[in-house]
This record gives sequence, C-alpha cells and structure tokens, in this order.
Amino acid sequence: MGAPSRATAIAEIERYFDDGTYRDELARRVAIRSTAQEPDLRDQLDAYLVDEIGPALDAIGYDWSVHPNPSPGGGPFLVARRHEDDAAPTVLTYGHGDVVRGLEGRWSDDRDPWTLTIEGERWYGRGTADNKGQHTINLAALAAVLRVRGRLGFNSTILLETSEEIGSPGLEAFVAANRELLAADVLIGSDGPRLRPESPTMFMGTRGALNFVLSLDLRDGGHHSGNWGGLIANPGIRLANALASLVGPSGEILVPELRPEAIPDSVRDVLAGLEVDGGSDGPEVDPDWGQPGLSPAERVFAWNAFEVLAFETGNPAKVVNAIPPRATAWCQLRFTVDRDPETFLPAIRRHLDGHGFDDVAVEQQPGTTTMAATRLLPDHPWAVWARSSLETTIDGPLTVLPNLGGSLPNDVFADVLGLPTIWVPHSYASCSQHAPDEHVLAPIMREGLRMMTGVFWDLGDDSVPTPPAG
Repeated sequence: MGAPSRATAIAEIERYFDDGTYRDELARRVAIRSTAQEPDLRDQLDAYLVDEIGPALDAIGYDWSVHPNPSPGGGPFLVARRHEDDAAPTVLTYGHGDVVRGLEGRWSDDRDPWTLTIEGERWYGRGTADNKGQHTINLAALAAVLRVRGRLGFNSTILLETSEEIGSPGLEAFVAANRELLAADVLIGSDGPRLRPESPTMFMGTRGALNFVLSLDLRDGGHHSGNWGGLIANPGIRLANALASLVGPSGEILVPELRPEAIPDSVRDVLAGLEVDGGSDGPEVDPDWGQPGLSPAERVFAWNAFEVLAFETGNPAKVVNAIPPRATAWCQLRFTVDRDPETFLPAIRRHLDGHGFDDVAVEQQPGTTTMAATRLLPDHPWAVWARSSLETTIDGPLTVLPNLGGSLPNDVFADVLGLPTIWVPHSYASCSQHAPDEHVLAPIMREGLRMMTGVFWDLGDDSVPTPPAG
C-alpha cells in the first residue's frame, strides 16, 4: 500500500457515501426531534449532542464537553477539541444541531419529517439541509483524514449550538466568555445554499438583517366611509405613500443612507458574470427589480434590500365599509458591511419627517435583534487559500461570494473572535428549509464530502502552506 495521500482520503470519503454509511448516519440524526422551537422537546437538544454527536467524536479522538446556555431558554453548546501541535494552525468548525418545527402532516406524499426518505437524488427530512446534513459532512471529512493519515496535521475545535433556529440566543455571550477555549486561526463551516445547485460555492460572510415596524395610529375606531370618506385621513393611504418615499416601485432604495456608497472592486470582480438560480423549484429573478445598474448577483450579495414583509390596515379577513383607524407595515433591511446598522432607523426617521410623515412611528420590531453583516474580501489570504484547495478537488472554477445574501451568526466569529471566516455550503436555494419537504440533493452531498476532505487534508499537508496566523 502506498503512502497516505490526498487522493486516498478522497477515495475513502467517496466509499463512505457510496456504501450508505453517510445515509445511515444522517437518518439517525434526522430521527432526533431536536427542534429549538418546541419547548416540550428541549430534552432532544441534549440527546442530539450527548447521545449522537458525542460518541462520534469519541471515535475519532476528540475531547468534548457540553455547556449550558447563558441565555434563558437557549439550548446547550458542545465544544470538541483535538490538539496535535502548538505550532500548527487551529481551525474552528461550527454547526447547529437544532432544527425548525417538523410541521407534521404538511409534507407531500405523507412524508414523515423525522424519517429520511430517499426519492431519486432528493433526500427528504427535517435537518437534511439545515444543518444536520451539512455538519455531518464536515465531521465525516475530518474522520476520513484521520483514518487515512492517522492525524489531522492541524488543531481542530468544533462548536455545535442548539438554538440557531430561534436566533442563537446566548451564542455571543458564550463565545465571548470562552475566547481561550475557542481560539483559532480561521473558521471553516458549512450552512446556507450554493449559488446554483450545480455550482460549488464558497462565501466569506453574510448580509445583516434589521426588522422594523412603521405604524400610523390616527384615531380610536373606524368610521363609515360614506359619511367620512374625503373628510378624514386614511392611515393605509398615508402609510403606503410613506413607504413609496422610502423605496421605489421597482424595489430601489430611495434613501442614500440606507444603501452602500459603492461596491469594492474585489467584490465586483468575483461577482462578475455570476447567475443567480435557485433551481427548478425556485422563482425566476426579476431582471428590473432592485437598484438600477447592478447585476442580480450584485443586488443580492453586494447591495442592501428594503422589503415589506407584511402590511395591514382595517380587517382583511372581514372587510367593512369603514375608514380604518390605523395601519402597520412590518419591514426588513438586508444590508452589507458598508453601513452601520445603528444609523438606519434614525435615517428613516429623518427622511419621513422631511417628507411630511412625522405621524408615522418607526421602531425596531419587538422581540427581534439586529443581525450584523460580515464580509471577508475575496483577496484575503485565507480566502485565496481555501479557493485554491476547493478548486483542486473539483478540478474547475469555484463560485466565490464575498458574503451570503441571507444571515448567519457569523459576526460572533468574525467580530468577537476576530477570525477570517470561510463557509462552504452543501445545500441549494430551493431545498425547502424551514418548510415542509426540506431536502438535500445527493450529488451536492457527495461533492461536499470530497471538497471538505480535500480542505482538511490540505490544512495538515506541509506542502500546502496555510496563511500565517493573524
């Protein structure tokens, strides 16, 4: 038998997928009803970490422990470490073991959300895409490198949380209190979708999210539209016009303080020519929606978006001939790192006041927190290194995104721990995560296993030097 090699490790992970071992592991993990959204299933969060993930880590020589969440209502954290050499780089890997509600009875063809169901290339089950299938790939890739080389060649720390689907309460506080335990040179994790199902993708951050409410309360009750129409202000009309002053008819943001001033050249370069495609089940991109002059990829990965999520005035369920007393719009800004989110609501307030809408109230949506934006520029040494490793494995070009269009708690790693962050997603945009019929595609999972095995092999290969610490 020849010396251990990268090719041997990738062949090993291919066998792991092809012989059904990955399928069996994922099926076992999907069966654990570890939803953070159901307090009655709180014990399943512990079971996922202690009974399922812990033994898998024991088998590959990790020391692990489970820690309570400092936030009331938050689920526990698992931290696992394998330390091999003080002089070697340390890689932090993140995932989450919690899932959204199963939504039993709403899946097509009577599928059970807690049973892995395979139909052609689609593997259905709650958590297959978000995030059990993805972190199972990364754990399996680490194990494959250890089986072939006998060591990683780097130090590895794994953090699994169990509250991501309820906003990751306690994650920032836990990480801040355990900086030494979680100290690393780089974060390499997997979550979110590829740009297109057939395009292996790497992203280095996320857009942020701010949910806020615009409301107008003019009087105590409704008044007959025949008697009072044309005499008293209609809050629905006023609020609609207030919104129209903020965002144009094609979705373009009209307030300069709510959008980036410019797109960095390195970001524009990697986005050039990229096509946004969610697959056969995804919606078609509207070519003329959003900021004029930008490509679809630039609009979703390098620009801000103003969305109206819900609008209510009167009683839509039982309409009556009365001018309603109030109107409310629930809105959201998705934003890049180019603007400070603390400035958004004050800017909206100034704009509305200046346009005669001083009666419209502006507040952050109660019960929500602002998710910060993060971005690692594509020319950062760790981004360049990871891209080279991944392209070696796929033997072709990689889709590189400066940040995901959606949001993840990446700021905890980028800002609190100060790490460069690399994300390699193993899902796609039409996977139905958070909905009935969540699924993953077998070709993406197999390719993801190969890609991550190559990355973890290269991290411990002296002939593939990693960027210097710091």
